[in-house]
Amino acid sequence: MIASNSPNRLDHPPPPLPRSFYNRPTLTVARELLGARLIRREPDGGLTRGLITETEAYIGPEDLACHARHGKTKRNQIMWGPPGQTYIYFSYGMHWLLNAVAEAEGFPAAVLIRAVVPESGIERMRRRRGGKPDRLLTDGPAKLCQAFDLDGGQNGLDLCNPDSALQIVPGAAVPERAVTFGPRVGLYSVPEPWVSKAWRLLVRPEWLTESTVSEGAA
Repeated sequence: MIASNSPNRLDHPPPPLPRSFYNRPTLTVARELLGARLIRREPDGGLTRGLITETEAYIGPEDLACHARHGKTKRNQIMWGPPGQTYIYFSYGMHWLLNAVAEAEGFPAAVLIRAVVPESGIERMRRRRGGKPDRLLTDGPAKLCQAFDLDGGQNGLDLCNPDSALQIVPGAAVPERAVTFGPRVGLYSVPEPWVSKAWRLLVRPEWLTESTVSEGAA
């Protein structure tokens, strides 16, 4: 699905979500990121933008699906930093994945941004995704990073800085009836109870209509 809003709203987004938004329990952050808008400020001055529709929570060293289970390393050290930073890592030697660091500094937690609905910069996304159908542009975390041209060079960006190249801004209010919870994806070697934790949050497709998204927009 491709969402649409007035050009004025797309060209002049509101300020990014503040650090206090991320300095809360990870599941709260994951839930309230649904309906927020991911914005990439492109080098040419344009915007690439999408409505967040799927997230996953990864919470501390006890969570055996979380990178923090191994302790602090060069790769994951950003998770211990201030909330509201990007944690972008290379997965399985193939794909980049975007996370937002959550909770208080010193506690390693993050929310994986799994999917967005494209809103602007769509032609740019199509080029980056090699002409894939619109419904497949950003419906997974690796696809999203490819469409937004994100890689390790954007690791550690401050999502709360209005001058940052990558921001998350307020968006559509997603009602509870429109959200489903389920197990996180791809945890092939993770034991119970962590593999079955319902820490994947998804906006129901039937809620994602142009009228609903536009009416709830900030």
